[in-house]
Amino acid sequence: MRAAVILFPGINREGDAARALKQATGATPTIVWHAERELPAGVDLVVLPGGFSYGDYLRCGAIAARAPIMKAVGDHAARGGLVLGICNGFQILCEAGLLPGVLMRNAQRRFLCKMQHVRVENAQTPFTRRYAPGQVVKFAIAHGEGNFVADDETIERIEAEGRVAFRYADAEGRVVDATNPNGSTHSIAGVFNERFNVLGLMPHPENLIDPLVGGVDGRALFASLAA
Repeated sequence: MRAAVILFPGINREGDAARALKQATGATPTIVWHAERELPAGVDLVVLPGGFSYGDYLRCGAIAARAPIMKAVGDHAARGGLVLGICNGFQILCEAGLLPGVLMRNAQRRFLCKMQHVRVENAQTPFTRRYAPGQVVKFAIAHGEGNFVADDETIERIEAEGRVAFRYADAEGRVVDATNPNGSTHSIAGVFNERFNVLGLMPHPENLIDPLVGGVDGRALFASLAA
């Protein structure tokens, strides 16, 4: 597994993503600056990490989605290559049209930073195959615009095709209004594209790979990619 992590101005989680990938694969991923127009040869996985690309001006991810490197990222996905967008990376993927929907302001209109349980909805993808269906895991969330919204037809299609990756829940896996931290439609925390080779999620699995800093529930995602 050869991985590249895209670095935009304002991104601050590239080191965390690289560390998680190195732990899982044994290889150090390449950091690619946003102004580049090509990905490194032979890359299997592209990661768009979290942060505040371009200071979240206009809309979160809107400027980064138009960076030169994103043409190469789109071409990589079109060839069947894997793409993972975490938090701001999820926002960028939606703004670039690589995932459906958009991430709006949290329903409470405030930034959230806490631990959050999510339920694994589809464990049969390259990103989630080391999890069990319905497994409840605990990730960190840190976002102000994590409210996933799409039109009714799109939401119906995503649900019918099994493209919800993770859903906000409680520790027992129950999905109710009280467990939805940001107002996201159907408590959606992460979605796949139609080919299941692009995943965007708001929580941060890369923060949960070491028992000394909160737990290891994120390890399985990166182990899935390395399998």
